[in-house]
Amino acid sequence: MSDLISATFARPSGRQLNELRAITIETGYTRYAEGSVLIRAGNTHVLCNASVLDKVPPFLKGKGQGWVTAEYGMLPRSTHTRSDREAARGKQSGRTQEIQRLIGRSLRAVFDLEALGERTLHLDCDVIQADGGTRCASITGAWVAAALAVRALVDSGTLAVNPVLDHVAAVSVGLFQGHAVLDLDYVEDSGCGADMNIVMTGAGHFVEVQGTAEGQTFERRALDELLDMAQAGIASLIDLQKQALDAA
Repeated sequence: MSDLISATFARPSGRQLNELRAITIETGYTRYAEGSVLIRAGNTHVLCNASVLDKVPPFLKGKGQGWVTAEYGMLPRSTHTRSDREAARGKQSGRTQEIQRLIGRSLRAVFDLEALGERTLHLDCDVIQADGGTRCASITGAWVAAALAVRALVDSGTLAVNPVLDHVAAVSVGLFQGHAVLDLDYVEDSGCGADMNIVMTGAGHFVEVQGTAEGQTFERRALDELLDMAQAGIASLIDLQKQALDAA
């Protein structure tokens, strides 16, 4: 890549190659959930509610540990055109199932399930408005909602030990017009040659790496660049999580 091409390249949003969208994490967004967050990543807005249920799935009954799980959905007019509610269709799409399993796996990676006790922490992630990166915003916001719910259990004396072991957050990266870019919006996501969703802990450990070439293969050097870019972006997201918790 020549210096001239790099100097003249501009992202559609005007952001720098390694710049996140404007991120806000608003806590206490709903009244009744034990933990509630509205996360805005540019024009992607996701409502994340955490509910504490005094039960566990059948396969965990009597085992002295809890469970963390998630549901994900997109509201009918969260995109440019109206889509039917999945409940009206009678089944969830494969995409929905894959994303909610990813959210659950990501949260469980940083939870001590024995310390949670025989209860379930259920995360509901509802996309109000979508402009790319909804699964990543869901994971980042759901962690804050979960941390708020658990903090309430500790403060009330229900839990003696906080079961949250670390932060977890997620971000997308990709190759757009041959350039590595951070935090893809819809225009970039739909037009990129390769894209990845990266989930990492506060300690810098990988939870999940999802990467796909979409018409453009990439070298190991590009993969390393994308991973480094994602790690820096996730560090910034974790700082925002900490600020949201401190302010709640």
